[in-house]
Amino acid sequence: MTTARSRSETVTPRQLEILKYIRGFRIRNGYSPTMQEIGDHLALTKVTVFEHVAALEKKGLLLRGEKHKARSLQVSDKFEFSDESAVRMPLVGQIAAGMPLEAIEDTQSLDLGEMFPHSADTFALRVVGDSMIDEQIREGDYVICRRTSSARDGETVVALFEDGEATLKKFFREKDGYRLQPANEAYDPIYVDNLEIQGVVVGVVRTV
Repeated sequence: MTTARSRSETVTPRQLEILKYIRGFRIRNGYSPTMQEIGDHLALTKVTVFEHVAALEKKGLLLRGEKHKARSLQVSDKFEFSDESAVRMPLVGQIAAGMPLEAIEDTQSLDLGEMFPHSADTFALRVVGDSMIDEQIREGDYVICRRTSSARDGETVVALFEDGEATLKKFFREKDGYRLQPANEAYDPIYVDNLEIQGVVVGVVRTV
C-alpha cells in the first residue's frame, strides 16, 4: 500500500512502477531517467510513458526541475513509498578499507530507522578491511554516505579509480594529483593522478 504524506492519492500499479523506477534510478545515478529509459525498462511505448507521467504530474506526485528538460523528473516529497515507513537506504555493495577491491553493486537495503536523514542522495556501504580503524571505522561496519562528486580536504570519501576499483580513505589534494590517506599506520597513502569521488561519509553504523 502506498500513501501520500499530505493527502491520499490513488496510483495505478503501472504508475507505482514508474515512481519506483525513477526513485531507484536517481539513487543509483544521481539524476533522473529519460522517458525513453523508463519505457525501455518497463516495456512501454514512449507515448504511454508520457501519459502516465502527465497523470502523475497532475496528481502532484511527479515534479520537473525545468519544463521539457530531460532528466528533470523527481518524485514529490509528499509521496511516501511503503518501504520508506522505516526509512530504508540502498545497500549498494562493499567498500575496501584496506587495499582497493572491485566495486560490485548489490541490491539489498539497510533499515536505519530515524538515525539518518533519508534522501535519494544517501546510500550505505559495508566496510571490508581495517585501514580506517583510527577513524573508528572497522571491518563489518556500515558507512552512510552522501552522494557527491566533490569533497573538502580531510573528508572521508568513497573514491573510484580509473580501473573500476574503489576504496574508503581520507581525501587530500596534492600538487600533482590526490592523496588518499588511511587511518591506520600499517597502511601507506595512495597517490593518484585521477579519481572520481562517489560520496562523502556522513555516519557509521556498527552492528556488533
